[in-house]
Amino acid sequence: MSRNKISLKRMISAALAAGLALTMTVTAFADEPYTAYNYDYWDDAIPSQSAYRVEKTVTGADMGLDRLSDPSDPLYISDDAPAKLSDAKDLFYDQDNDTFWVCDSGNNRILRLDTDLKVTGCYTGFTGSTEISVGEDGRSTFLNPNGIYVKKSIFDDKLYVYIADTDNSRAVKCTVESGTEMTLVQEYTKPDTKLYDSETFNPSKILADKAENIYVVCKSVNTGSVQFNKDGEFQGFYGANRVEVTAAVIAQKLWRKIASNEQISAMTRNVPVEYANFDIDADGFIYTVTEAANTTTDAVKKLNPAGYNIWDNAVGDEYSFGDVSSEYDSTTNKTYKCRLTDICVSDNGTINVLDYENGRVFQYDKLCNLLCIFGTKNSTSDQAGSFLGPNAIEARGNEVYILDGTKNDITVYTETTFGNVVHRAVLLYDEGRYSDARADWEEVIKRDGGYAMAYVGLGKACLNDGEYIKALDYFKTAYDQDDYDKAFKYAREEWLRDNFTVIMVVIIVLIALLIVKAVLKKKGIKLIKRKKKEGN
Repeated sequence: MSRNKISLKRMISAALAAGLALTMTVTAFADEPYTAYNYDYWDDAIPSQSAYRVEKTVTGADMGLDRLSDPSDPLYISDDAPAKLSDAKDLFYDQDNDTFWVCDSGNNRILRLDTDLKVTGCYTGFTGSTEISVGEDGRSTFLNPNGIYVKKSIFDDKLYVYIADTDNSRAVKCTVESGTEMTLVQEYTKPDTKLYDSETFNPSKILADKAENIYVVCKSVNTGSVQFNKDGEFQGFYGANRVEVTAAVIAQKLWRKIASNEQISAMTRNVPVEYANFDIDADGFIYTVTEAANTTTDAVKKLNPAGYNIWDNAVGDEYSFGDVSSEYDSTTNKTYKCRLTDICVSDNGTINVLDYENGRVFQYDKLCNLLCIFGTKNSTSDQAGSFLGPNAIEARGNEVYILDGTKNDITVYTETTFGNVVHRAVLLYDEGRYSDARADWEEVIKRDGGYAMAYVGLGKACLNDGEYIKALDYFKTAYDQDDYDKAFKYAREEWLRDNFTVIMVVIIVLIALLIVKAVLKKKGIKLIKRKKKEGN
């Protein structure tokens, strides 16, 4: 073959390879409009494999909302019923019935969707005894509903829908009668007690526990969520945030010790920031998230029944949520920090936290280990998978759903192969089945050599299997000092156990040598003394 033909063949091969690489790149960016990353031991952002990809984006047209204005359809509401979402504020997944519920706030209605996100119900109000927003037909209508929670009762097996009817200054509990009709069961309004000292009662989010106690997040109420019992009686406040300790707070506290009463009364009060949203897991623990920018104290909490944070840093553990550092956008000349706006605990225990400011989802396991980061905010394009105003997040299995109140759509994320392996490994890891998770962690490292948690998982597997030297190497790679010390202790004990006979023989020999030396030394001294006497 001539040299020219060889060169031509190489050029063609290079062109084909470049084309294939370009195709792969275009496909990757089309499916994943965000840069996947994670954090290392020094809290530096490092590239990572994508754990999720965009499956689809669903608009009002895709949901079939045009059915609501079709007189021949069972879901008919009115001739001018909007066929798209408007400033939607909340999204809820009802696991028992495998359905989704949307607070279509701008359109003053509640939507029910199936698993394909097709509309199966629309509710603009309810029937029942109330004096608020009652129309000519006797129905009480919703006004800018901001929060929804759906629960099957353990007392009567009925399905109840709890709605934070924000601009009507109430929360309601209803039963579903059909695809368009609800009936009022209980109404919750501003508590008539001095304990509730806020001027307003504007519920924004709502949930119910197993005993059907109601928890309501209210705007401008910073003493925790407002709690009602099953019968609608006010019970007090639950789970208030702490005041964030800053230099200004410390200085004011010191100044109060020496200031006059007039000076103290003129000072600005330091009060906790109210949390923005919450969720409840299968065990009844309530998780809260605070949206205020730059908040670090109580940004995310897990509350016990008494309202105390289980993740209390005072016990020495460190928990952080969201981005570790700020992000600078050169196009807008602004620095963005996290505003954690919603939280969702999936049925497998993973915790998903939504950042409104950057449009990202931070996913953690039940032990607060960061698993992955995905999503992005994009104000210059309408690319699928990017957000303008992400308001709510829900999970169905390992699928994640994000409601955008500005783009008026729902984005569905599904796990990638990498994400599937991570979730499998984490599930076994959190159950303490370290050896069973070993193969999955090895696969994770093959795909992402910088994934620190995989090295910890492999270290624990080796520790569990008695491979202490290997465990030391894995923990060293992950900079896991505590587990490294534990592995070192076991490795030392194993070495002593395996070499006990040799060690004892060496010790006995050394002791014998010392004895012999001492005896010889003593005889030598006596011999010298005897010679001296004989010499005299």
